[in-house]
Amino acid sequence: MRILVLGRTGYLGAHVDDRLRALPGARVFDGGRSPGADFGIDLAADRPERLADVLAAAAPDAVVNCAGATGGDAVTLAEVNARGPAALCAALRQAAPAARLVHLGSAAEYGPGTPGTRVAESDTACPVTPYGATKLAGTVAVTACGLDGVVLRVGNPVGPGAPAGGLPGRITALLREAGTDPGAVLRLGDLSAHRDFVDVRDVARAVELAVTAPGPLPPVLNIGAGRAVPVRELVRGLAGRAGFRGRIEEEAAGSARSAQVSWQCSDITAAGEALGWHPVHGLGDSLAALWAATAPAGTRTP
Repeated sequence: MRILVLGRTGYLGAHVDDRLRALPGARVFDGGRSPGADFGIDLAADRPERLADVLAAAAPDAVVNCAGATGGDAVTLAEVNARGPAALCAALRQAAPAARLVHLGSAAEYGPGTPGTRVAESDTACPVTPYGATKLAGTVAVTACGLDGVVLRVGNPVGPGAPAGGLPGRITALLREAGTDPGAVLRLGDLSAHRDFVDVRDVARAVELAVTAPGPLPPVLNIGAGRAVPVRELVRGLAGRAGFRGRIEEEAAGSARSAQVSWQCSDITAAGEALGWHPVHGLGDSLAALWAATAPAGTRTP
């Protein structure tokens, strides 16, 4: 089986790529802008005709699109998250119409949730941020293209390798810097928002199952923990792992995104039915792996 992974250098992409390379009989190729990529692809800029030429050369049985932008201005987000998937679908129709497309979407596409309620794939998507809106546009491009495609709507990923630009990675870096100094103070925004944190390793396993599942799949599947926890719980869990002895101070004003979306929780029933998938890593396991992965060289345990 020939699998082309786009966005392998990203957080999710790296874990997905590693997972797929362990598949018996799989030949995995990387597509992206990095010089070391097997196939040079820029979803934000390449014309569909050029993408089709690259896809014809790669001859994939499956394409996994992990490429995406989580930050930047609205134009950048639209180029990568909306225009990219649309161009990819157009190229696939021309060069590899039988290939399965697994595209990573985001729970941000749903927008604000109702406290105490899990959101299902059939619920209306009402994103309130440019990120969520552009990811939703990418999802529409995939689900409307007529290909053998599935969008995995991923919750808030956490676990080893979390980037410093996201909350788990940023908090980890702050705790590493603070050490066990009892006088240390972490000043953070409002941590009361609830999020559905899903381990990045569970996301990678869901992608593997989506790539290898026989027959057509539902157009969209939620990939999360199916449980919403306060962001405060994640921060305190990391602080406990770090042996942090200082103070954590929350300011009344948090991020604009948290203020607009105070609750996110996904119903993951459909993923279980279609893929036989369910998360196996709890939040405590995810935080332990994240903390261990950032230990100074020479102090990490296997």
